[in-house]
Amino acid sequence: MTISLIFCLIVVRTVKRMQSEREFLEDRIEHMTIMNNKLRAGRHDYLNNMQIVYGMVELGEYDELYEFLKPMYKDVMKTGKALKTSIPAVNALLMAKMEEAEGAGIDFFVEVKSNLSDTVTSDWDICRILSNLIDNAIRAVSEIDGGKKITVDISEDRGSYIFRIIDNGVKISDSDKDKIFNPGFTTKKSEGHGMGLYIVSKLVAKNGGNVNLTSDRDEKCFEFTISKKGESMWK
Repeated sequence: MTISLIFCLIVVRTVKRMQSEREFLEDRIEHMTIMNNKLRAGRHDYLNNMQIVYGMVELGEYDELYEFLKPMYKDVMKTGKALKTSIPAVNALLMAKMEEAEGAGIDFFVEVKSNLSDTVTSDWDICRILSNLIDNAIRAVSEIDGGKKITVDISEDRGSYIFRIIDNGVKISDSDKDKIFNPGFTTKKSEGHGMGLYIVSKLVAKNGGNVNLTSDRDEKCFEFTISKKGESMWK
């Protein structure tokens, strides 16, 4: 009886893990499809815009050309920076979140100063951490009026990769800062919240890193680190 129960528990855990991995793959495929479509649309727009640029140069309309190029340059820079890591799933996630944020009227900036080539953390874990933190930032920024901004900054030091998700949305009170990583804790009144930051903290700890929150009157920043190859064993 005991052996049968253990076997059933193992089967249930395996099925749940396989289901989570399937959902992850389906989500990544969707994100990569969005990224591919954006790149194809960008190429089409680029060819059309070059014709307009050429016409303005021919006519000597340089002031108008400057104003025309500004939004184009902004879009090109955003797309390029989001594609700088060596992990396609992370690139796709950043592009999808950029689309989601800008569709909600939020300025979304990505600063990639590391390609993440030496990480020991799985693509699955990195994407789950980033997705939870970016989703939190989008919700926080959506609750303010005007000037909505989110920045995702990816960098590294000698032993770790450093991720910062910065937003100027609704602040977290000092009394709540020590509770936000507790399971089930939420400042939201609606159901379905309260586990995201707990999941983040567990995943970061599993991968030899740390996560913390800093804030001032203008913005807040969730920063987490994950180990590089050869470093996690020393932590």
